[in-house]
Amino acid sequence: MEIRCSQCQGFDLEPGFVEDSGDHSRGYARWIPGPLQRGVMGGAKRWGRPRFQIDAHRCRNCGHLELFAPHEV
Repeated sequence: MEIRCSQCQGFDLEPGFVEDSGDHSRGYARWIPGPLQRGVMGGAKRWGRPRFQIDAHRCRNCGHLELFAPHEV
């Protein structure tokens, strides 16, 4: 599958990932389906919900990021 930039229609996209450097992070961000729900302490409720790796592709022409979440982690 060839990825095209949804902003400028360019084809020159470089792969990468979105970093998460917060407390207890794994070093990469994850996408979780459903609306954000906060727990008693203010953090996001994630228990029992699937998590998907976020793949990012940056357009070298306009700088736009295209995000995809194809793989459950």
